[in-house]
Amino acid sequence: MTELDRPRAVPPENGSRRGRLRRGVPLPLMLPALVGLAFLLLPLLALLIRAPWRTLPEQLTGAEVWQALRLSLVSATAATAVSLVLGVPLAWLLARTDFPGRRLVRALVTLPLVLPPVVGGVALLLALGRGGVIGQWLDAWFGITLPFTTAAVVVAEAFVAMPFLVISVEGTLRAADPRYEEAAATLGASRFTAFRRVTLPLIAPGIAAGAVLAWARALGEFGATITFAGNFPGRTQTMPLAVYLALQNDPDAAIVLSLVLLTVSIAVLAALRDRWMTPST
Repeated sequence: MTELDRPRAVPPENGSRRGRLRRGVPLPLMLPALVGLAFLLLPLLALLIRAPWRTLPEQLTGAEVWQALRLSLVSATAATAVSLVLGVPLAWLLARTDFPGRRLVRALVTLPLVLPPVVGGVALLLALGRGGVIGQWLDAWFGITLPFTTAAVVVAEAFVAMPFLVISVEGTLRAADPRYEEAAATLGASRFTAFRRVTLPLIAPGIAAGAVLAWARALGEFGATITFAGNFPGRTQTMPLAVYLALQNDPDAAIVLSLVLLTVSIAVLAALRDRWMTPST
């Protein structure tokens, strides 16, 4: 039998190769993965199991629930808008320009990610409070007092949520090909025109993904909000604050509020994540 007559092994197709890889999951990886999945899902399942389903309609009819939910949605959306207006240019600055101290600036921008939210609230009070570094001038010159107002809720949420947007957009900018901007510049476009007409459409999915993460983080913000804005029903009491207050007096109401917040978060993330955060094929 000649070399040409011998049967040759046919390389498996991509589909069969993927199937073999999926079936051959190593046990040392499978066990920690299952434990991690259980660690993340069991608390949520416990919330569903212990929910007072019989009194759920009665609990949901309370005006305080809808006031807190409405304030949470409005303030989270406003904080996301602030993050977009300020965070996208900041991400562009970190990704596209080179200046002394850029690494330090990047570290300071991401600091709220690891900073305890209560510490962030104290810092906001010291900066924007009536006697704060900037707040005293806002009060003296313009009569603006931020702490313990609805605007303070937006400021506190934007402070903790903006880094998520900046990180997402900066990563997208670094992955985008800068030659398109250079081509626009050679055609006579200014740098801002190139950013507006070329760069923004390229990084739109990254901006949307960062906005979703920022919105979700703002929706669940607690520590900085209660420290800087207080807990006043109808004015500064968001859903997380309402859950905390109800947990001390009425645990069933706290569970119901948690279910509402969980449902809203899952609905928004499921609707937007599949659209903007799934990589295209």
